[in-house]
Amino acid sequence: MTLSLRINGEAISIDADPLARLSRILREELDLTGLKEGCCEGECGACTVLVNNRPVNSCLMLGFQAQGLDITTVEGLHGSGLLTGLQELFLACGAVQCGYCTPGMMVTAEGLLRTNPFPSVDEIRHALAGNLCRCTGFESIVQAVATEAAQRLQGRT
Repeated sequence: MTLSLRINGEAISIDADPLARLSRILREELDLTGLKEGCCEGECGACTVLVNNRPVNSCLMLGFQAQGLDITTVEGLHGSGLLTGLQELFLACGAVQCGYCTPGMMVTAEGLLRTNPFPSVDEIRHALAGNLCRCTGFESIVQAVATEAAQRLQGRT
């Protein structure tokens, strides 16, 4: 089946199994390997992408369900090849350890900030609850997201 998708701002048509997981299509067919396949059950959040600006576990979405939707992967978060403010803060705050969860965390955080530009710490924790991290203890991730929200509020994007 030919799927028509909009990925990272680009219209794409691809012949793919309509019953394949979106995560597999993105990684194996389109070489967007930033997202990770962890549990393939929607429990870990490593495969999170934005679908119409909302975080979605791509392992739970089938190819045909993504037809015509706007999908943003971690590769699509960058601006002109440079790190985004959120990415810089993940590094500065020590929110990146082994890196396996990082793409999903960043995509989830970006989705939150797009819908709630100045979330409380509790709202940040709630938004990130579907993303597992074994290394950071989450505090540094929450700090990075809260700092990014404050900087965006002050006009830096």
